[in-house]
This record gives sequence, structure tokens and C-alpha cells, in this order.
Amino acid sequence: MPSARCSVTGNHPAILASMPPIWEPSADRIANARITAFMRHVGAKTGRQLDNYSDLYRYSVEHRAEFWSDVWTFCGIRGEMGNRPVDDPDKMPGARFFPDARLNFAENLLRRRDDAPALIFNGEGRRRTVTYAELYADVGRFASALRHAGVRSGDRIAAYMPNLPETIVAALGTASIGAVWSSCSPDFGVQGVLDRFGQIEPRILVAADGYFFAGKRFDIVPRLLDIQRALPSIEQTIVVPYAGVDCDRLPRSTQWAEWLRAGANEQIRFEQFSFNHPLYILYSSGTTGVPKCIVHGAGGTLIQHLKEHQLHCDIKAGDRVFYFTTCGWMMWNWLVTGLASEATLLLYDGSPFHPDGRVLFDFADETGMTLFGTSAKFIDALNKAGLSPGRTHRLDTVRTMTSTGSPLAPESFDFVYNHVKPDIHLASISGGTDIVSCFVLGVPTAPVWRGEIQARGLGMRVEVFDGQGQRAPAGEKGELVCTATFPSMPLGFWNDPGGRKYHAAYFEKFPGVWRHGDYAAITEHGGVIIYGRSDAVLNPGGVRIGTAEIYRQVEQIDDVVESLVIGQQWERDERIVLFVRLKDGVRLTPELEDRIRRRVRENASPRHVPARILQVTEIPRTKSGKIVELAVREVVHGREIKNAEALANPEALEQFRNRAELQS
Repeated sequence: MPSARCSVTGNHPAILASMPPIWEPSADRIANARITAFMRHVGAKTGRQLDNYSDLYRYSVEHRAEFWSDVWTFCGIRGEMGNRPVDDPDKMPGARFFPDARLNFAENLLRRRDDAPALIFNGEGRRRTVTYAELYADVGRFASALRHAGVRSGDRIAAYMPNLPETIVAALGTASIGAVWSSCSPDFGVQGVLDRFGQIEPRILVAADGYFFAGKRFDIVPRLLDIQRALPSIEQTIVVPYAGVDCDRLPRSTQWAEWLRAGANEQIRFEQFSFNHPLYILYSSGTTGVPKCIVHGAGGTLIQHLKEHQLHCDIKAGDRVFYFTTCGWMMWNWLVTGLASEATLLLYDGSPFHPDGRVLFDFADETGMTLFGTSAKFIDALNKAGLSPGRTHRLDTVRTMTSTGSPLAPESFDFVYNHVKPDIHLASISGGTDIVSCFVLGVPTAPVWRGEIQARGLGMRVEVFDGQGQRAPAGEKGELVCTATFPSMPLGFWNDPGGRKYHAAYFEKFPGVWRHGDYAAITEHGGVIIYGRSDAVLNPGGVRIGTAEIYRQVEQIDDVVESLVIGQQWERDERIVLFVRLKDGVRLTPELEDRIRRRVRENASPRHVPARILQVTEIPRTKSGKIVELAVREVVHGREIKNAEALANPEALEQFRNRAELQS
């Protein structure tokens, strides 16, 4: 049972370390967890005594070759492992995991072929269920049609799709023949699509005729026409009928059903590929330039996701796994791999607040959801809206709630345990598109401490470095790094001869060490607190301050819906500028400004207090919902934004340009 709530509002590691855990797993939960079975598996094989997560983590980073072999065996990866777990293990980058292995990513996700549900879809009330047998058959048809069209291993297949069952069918059909999959969501504008797919030159485009959001229908056929004209590499567009839009004017197109008929009644031929065979191309946010095309391998993606799903999230066969995501965010790729654990995937497409904030919890009760994946922003929005899902819904099947996208504030931990469910494993997780997985995440058999990510991921030698590249003591803030190789490191960037851009992105500051770009601290419990992006760290008077430290205080004020903070260069120093979006009808009065400054001063420090507070009506975000501090900082300083098209709402930047309040 969870321990008593603590009313401390600070988030310094030393304060958090002195508090009792906010939740502890029951003895029954610990005994039946997959990670407990894995510890027994390792102990039986090695003779090691592994009593807790700390013991297992130490084994996983000190004996990485053996650990990843254990994961392969325990999770039942289908394929040939080979005799060498890793070549050049100390070469960063350059190590090669399982260099002799052969496998097929899609085969591992399609191991179950019965009439139980594989996918349950909810598109703002539009419901559909796809069984494992139906999924297997449709993937086979899609793959066969690709072969008939002359698509070969290494060719790129792109998708401009909502989070539909057909998107997963197409992705797995692509993977089954060794082609490379890349997707973005249909809310991207034409230039955003061209900035991504234009670099990788796909042969086939899979696209819906439109999508729904907040009860409205959006026709994307005009955009598809522009994309076709601009991308001569596209030989065929496969149109998925979803929004009921007329597509007759779309040239070189084939309806989804017609495409599948071209591959009817052919068994899937699961050709075996190398561990590092390209599987996905994902994209950086692109807010400071054209997005980087990050290439991920099939084996690294599979083994890393299996480890995270089964050992860190306790996903078992028959579980029902949900993540609120679009096809333009890596959490979609992460969710899809849940099929490899024989789980049912719950797909939602549309607004999480249409018709109201109960819709995802309705979905949880209706489907028997076991893992509820969401964002820190969604949890905060529930709190701001005064909702209490635990009082309006059963949620009896939900064992785990994961949160990512931005740091989860200590007060959001309180909200989940007070207003969602008292006996739930709340796992704040963090990683990124760069590794298509996590560096730090949850442990289902360990306590949850308020305001902390529970642990560093198994097999991930994560440290915090100070400015001189030395390991920082527990509780001290610095750069989050990974000092040893791991299987889901990118294969590289697309069109990056010699790997120069790849090396500059992660290894330039600390040679031989992956620098992830988060400003973080490791706690006394071995957990992690992330204070924001290190490239957005504030530096007034030479004191480094993570942006999340300010958000955690400001956004506890009822009148503040959300905020964004930057450092403005001013008089040979830097001053903190805070922008706030307030509730409808609320104005930024001197009294409210004083209340904001007082809370920041009392709960953080005088150094954290903003020099200027300005009201805006909208905060600019990426397509995946992350606020863009760097883009706002560029606008405030009068510099050009190279790729505003990457934003979900680029027009919001105009509110930050040439503000008179920032000229004095």
C-alpha cells in the first residue's frame, strides 16, 4: 500500500531523499513480476546472488555481454543469436552487438496467431478490433503486395498516417521483407513532411484520406497532392479510407483493400537479416534546422524494447497496453513492439480531451487496460481541470502508469496517487528518439519516491558528469551521459558520410561518451531527477538552473495553465524571462506576478526568480507536444527560426517577437 502523503513542495535531491516512498509494491506483485523471474533466470545460470534491483543493475552494466544474451534467451527472441554477444564492446561508437545473429523483427511481433484481440482501436468513438490471426494475414498480404511492386530490402516505405491498425499492418509488412519504415502524423504540414521524407526518398507512401481531432474532420488529400508532386521517388500512394474523403483526384494511388488483394493468400516469408539491419528511420524535432534522420536497427530496437516492456514495465502475455501517441513520436514505435510480448495493443487517435477528460479512462475500463502510458503534460492537465478519475472510474485492471515527454513534477506524483489510483506503479520514464527507448525508467518491484524517476535502465551505464567530464556526486546536477555502448544506439544518420553529424550530435563534448542533452542528478536512492534540457539550462550570474525547477513551482499556481522560461542575454549577463499562459479570463496583474515570484523564491531559491514575467495566449510546441524553449529564445534574441514548420503551432512564436517589455 502507498505510504502517507508528504506535503513538502521542494524538489532538491536531499529533500526528496529524506521522504518516505510514496508507493511500495506488495509482496505478491514482487513475487509474480517478470523482473523477479529474470533474476532467478540469471542466478540459476551464473550462480550469482541477486537480491534486489541494485544487484541486477550492477550485473547488467559490469557484464553487458552476458546480460544482453540473458535478455535474448529470457524474452524468447526468435532467430539465431550466434556465438558473439558483442564485438569491440568498449568502442563508443563502433561496438557491434550480436554480429553473427540473424532474425526478422516482424516474425518476433507476429508469434501469436489466434482469434484473441491483437489491436483494439478507438478513434474518438470509432471502434474496431483486429485479432492476432487477422493481423498476421493482413501483414502477409501487405508484404506480398510490396514484393509484387518490386520493393526490396533496404527500400524505404513512408507513412502519413493516424494511429490506425493499418499503420501497424504496413509497418510490420515493411519490416518482414527487410524494407525500412518511417512515419509521421497527419497533422504535419506539407513542408514538415518534405523535410523528413524528402531526405530518405521513399518508394511507397501509405496515407489516410484524413483524420479526426476534437470532433472535427480534417481532409489531407490536398496535402497529399503537394507531397506527391514534390517527391518524385514515390511510385505509389496507398490510401487508407478513414475520414470518408474523395480521393479520385489523387494520381498514382491505390485503395488499401485493392493493395491487399494484390498479395492475397500468400504466406509471410520471414527472411532472416542481420541484427543491425535497418528497421526504422526516426526524426529529431527539427526546431533548429532540418530534422536529422536517425536510423535504428531491427535487433537493437527489439531487444531493448523487450527488456523495457517485460522487466521495467512488467508486461506479460495477455496484458493490454496503451500509450497515447501519434505516429510521429517514438512512443508509437515503442508501443508496437508490445506485440512481441503477446500483449494486446490499445490504439487511440484523436484528442485526449474529447468530448472531455474522461475519454481515456473510459477506454481503460472498457478494454481492461493494464498499462496506461501518457505524458506529464496530460497528468498536469487533469489536475488543472479538477478531475479525479479514481472516483469516476474503476481502473481495477490498471497496474502501471508511465509518463514521459517532460519531467513529471512531484505534485503530479501526488495527483496520481490521490486522484487516479493509490495502488499503481507510477513510472516516470525518459529517453528519446535518439535511442528509440529509455535511459531511465521504472522498476515494478521497487519503491516509488516522490519526484524521482526510479532507476537507470538495465544495461545502460548512465552517469551524471560535471562540466569537466567527471562523475558528479549523488545529488549534484550535471549532464546526463551514458559511458558504455548499448544495442539500441543508432546505426547512424541517413546521408551522413563518415558519420560526422552523428558524432557531433552525441560524442563531441565528451569523447567516447554519449551525451544525451539532459540536465539531471542521481539521487541517494539510485533514482534520477531531470531538470530540463541541458541546452536550455538557465545561467543567471553563472548559476546553472534547470527549467523544470521553475515549471514545477509556477504551474502549481491555479491561474497558470502552462509556462515557458528562457534565459535572455542582458547587460553582459543572463536574466530569466518567464512566459505564462493563464486560465481564460485571467490577466497577469502585479498581484499575480508577485504571487508567482514569491512561490519560486520560497520553494526554489532567489536565483530562480524571473526578472520578467509576460503573458501569452499560446505556448509553441513540437508535433509530439514538447515545448520549444530554444525556438523561443531565438525569437526573443531576433534570430531566424530555421524550421518553424516542425512546430505544431508555429504561429505562436509571433507572440514572443519584439516584445517591448524585453527591451528594457
